[in-house]
Amino acid sequence: MGVFSLVREEMVVGWSNVRHVQFGYGGTFIDSERKLSVVSQVFSPWHDFTGFSTYATERYVDVGQPTSLSHPQLLVEGEITPGITCDEYISRRKRLLELLPEKSLAIIAAAPVKMMTDVVPYPFRQDADYLYITGCSQPGGVAVLSEECGLCMFMPDPDPHDVVWQGQVAGVEAALDFFKAEKAFPLSKMHKILPEMIGRASRLFHNVKTALPSYMELEAFRRASLNNKVKDLSHYTHEMRWIKSLSELKLMRESASIACQSLLQTMLLSRTFPEESKLSAKVEYECKMRGAQRMAFHPVVGGGANGSVIHYSRNDQKVRAGELVLMDIGCEFHGYLSDLTRTWPPCGSFSSAQEILYSLILETNKECVKLCKPGVSIQQIHNYSVQMIRRGLKEIGILKDENGCSYHQLNPTSVGHYLGMDVHDSAMISNNRLLQPGVVITIEPGVYIPISYDAPDRFRGIGIRIEDEVLITETGYEVLTGSMPKEIPHIKSLLNFASSTATEASDLRAAFS
Repeated sequence: MGVFSLVREEMVVGWSNVRHVQFGYGGTFIDSERKLSVVSQVFSPWHDFTGFSTYATERYVDVGQPTSLSHPQLLVEGEITPGITCDEYISRRKRLLELLPEKSLAIIAAAPVKMMTDVVPYPFRQDADYLYITGCSQPGGVAVLSEECGLCMFMPDPDPHDVVWQGQVAGVEAALDFFKAEKAFPLSKMHKILPEMIGRASRLFHNVKTALPSYMELEAFRRASLNNKVKDLSHYTHEMRWIKSLSELKLMRESASIACQSLLQTMLLSRTFPEESKLSAKVEYECKMRGAQRMAFHPVVGGGANGSVIHYSRNDQKVRAGELVLMDIGCEFHGYLSDLTRTWPPCGSFSSAQEILYSLILETNKECVKLCKPGVSIQQIHNYSVQMIRRGLKEIGILKDENGCSYHQLNPTSVGHYLGMDVHDSAMISNNRLLQPGVVITIEPGVYIPISYDAPDRFRGIGIRIEDEVLITETGYEVLTGSMPKEIPHIKSLLNFASSTATEASDLRAAFS
């Protein structure tokens, strides 16, 4: 099988008892139970699968996003979004009401559509809190939650013109039947219904970052705000999202797996195409081919001195021979994100200066991962990482004193953050909070030496970060990105093997041309 082989679970290909199918450029299907092989058919991402697909003939209601009827390859019956059941969404709503003070009303708005030009929107991504509570991945809605009414959803009014140009969207019926709201109304009725609900509430909570004028300008809301009755809901939703459920962890494992496989393929390509733009394109392609809906953020692909720019985003330079490339990437898999960084020399070998610094960051990464367990905080792990890196940089001769400002110039970042539906997830939770089982964090020590920094010449312009995702378990930790190589011997072997394989393939092509 080729490098780009994919593994798909539960794929229906015309034989009802085939459960596990592997396909690739070689064109061989393998049934793990029957060892069935069907040869002589070559598949590519553009091949017509018509003869091997089964299609549903029954009609289904289009609710503007995948359902188990419209997308049986993504959802099973009983799920609102892939991997998350209706029961789990309902339990989240109940849990939020239990956390809020008595007689509270929570207002959660969907994320707005942002425009690139007057007629071209940016790709839409739902607000994490709105998605977490409702399961609705579409713009334009406002959700209201209270003990009195349960979940009430105000849905965008249907517009035949928009349906023609943009497709169907969820309306009132979908809110009741699919998202399982207790009540639902057109958004155009909100100005009449919501003031009464606000008036009966003793306290009002809303998501400050996605607040909309459509409800904030209501007289009832203004009056509640003047009376200091309006608070930020994020304190409660971030608390809920901090500890992941088993179904959420399954999605996060898959997101991490996709990121690892994709970055590995990109690493293998880097010796042949050492250009930031091509590596950025490659990793995005690989993530999406493996099922990711989008990147978690714009990939950081910093070659040479660009790697010392922490969130470098231009990705427009060539990586010169002998330079390192730092890639910080992540993808989104059905609402849950991954975040992973590796640094390597595309040429296949580290210089002595690069290896000294890389070894320091690698050792710090591994020691900090060992600290991950219940009862320890990110801040405590961060403090330990600072001690390790500061001591190492002083021994190397890069730091000349113990001055905190000097160290901060070389590493102004925290060693990690929470991860989940947002890259910096549950931002309202302090890094001083003691970790608990079910929390996912990143461990990402690094060093970033600007060209202008007063250090020996051979260390200037080097940026190194090694980032892993870590799940806190009952007994310690699980590294979700552990399949992505980071040891120096492994990186060298991979890059040099990829190079020799590419050379052999080139020679074969030349021989038969």
